[in-house]
Amino acid sequence: MQLFQRGNFTLHSGEWSGFKIECDALTEHDWATLAFMVSQRFVFSNVIGIPRGGLTFADALKPYASNRTGDPWLIVDDVLNTGGSMELERQKLGELGMNVVGVVVFARRPCPEWIYPMYQFWSEEPVTSWTQKTD
Repeated sequence: MQLFQRGNFTLHSGEWSGFKIECDALTEHDWATLAFMVSQRFVFSNVIGIPRGGLTFADALKPYASNRTGDPWLIVDDVLNTGGSMELERQKLGELGMNVVGVVVFARRPCPEWIYPMYQFWSEEPVTSWTQKTD
């Protein structure tokens, strides 16, 4: 199984894409390393994974949860397409009075201010011109 795949794909969001990020290709060691990387940047009380892709990530992050009352809750997912699932979870936790922060491994587009991508892809808009860097 390949992490990056080319083809014709309908994403979870219902959008079409010419490539797919297949996070099922990541190993337990990969997830543990990604979780360690997040733990070096964020302090969080508890973690919630967005089904389906964020659940494995959340499991890898649980050992790093502080369980302290004042720390924010962490919402995670593997790939952000539109951010709709993350926003719904944020809204649910917000109604409970929870402070939240989001982290995704891959973002296919710019993220809202509260979501931090580990890896951000370019826009899927085709490049029509190039600007050459000059020294």
